This record gives sequence, C-alpha cells and structure tokens, in this order.
Amino acid sequence: MEMKPKNTSGRISVRRLIKSFGYAVNGLRQVIRQEQNARVHLLVALCTVVAGCCFRISATEWMAIVLATGGVMAAEAFNTSIEALSDTVLPEYSENIKQVKDFAAGAVLIVALAAAVVGLIIFLPKIIALF
Repeated sequence: MEMKPKNTSGRISVRRLIKSFGYAVNGLRQVIRQEQNARVHLLVALCTVVAGCCFRISATEWMAIVLATGGVMAAEAFNTSIEALSDTVLPEYSENIKQVKDFAAGAVLIVALAAAVVGLIIFLPKIIALF
C-alpha cells in the first residue's frame, strides 16, 4: 500500500476533510457490526440517553454521560484496532499477542467500569427518589 504525502501547504482541503470523516464513520460502523461488546456498549449508551431524558438530568450530568460514553466507545474502537492489527501481523497463536489483546481488553473494562460508576452517581439517587 502506497502512502500518500500529507497536505503540507497549510490549506484546508474540504474534499480531503469530508473523505476523512467518511473513513471514520466507516470504521465506527465496522466496529459496531463486528464487535458484540461494541453493540452492548451502544445499547447501554442508548438506554442511558433515554434515562437522562426521562430524569431530565442537568447539563453537567449530560457532560459526564457524554464523556463516559465516548470514552467507552473510543476504548472499544482502540481495542478492536489492536486486535485486528495483531491478527494481521501474526495470524498464528502467540502468547505475546494474547497478552497485548488482554491488556487492551482490560483497558476497555477500566473505562466501562468508570462509566458505570458515573451512571450510578447520576441515576441511583434519582431512582431511589422514586420510591
């Protein structure tokens, strides 16, 4: 695969920018299609948005939800990238590659647990107040 030179003129190419966003959207689509965990994270994110609307959470709470959700989805995309690259570079089983994949999966778990704590901090008091 031939690498194209970067735009060094300092000018913004709208066409190149649009293509770049297209590649990013395609990558996100592929992660969601190929990774079960990404679909679970997306479902949880949608439920969180519905809950946020129902409980009318504050702007600050929305910011925390958006950052936590974005962090989880980005971590899942990085994890998927690491797995795909690892499988391409070394298709046969390797204990070292397994360890790298486990590290990446562990990072997703850390971010997902932190996001769950954010959700509990925001929604648990509101749920308790209903009873």
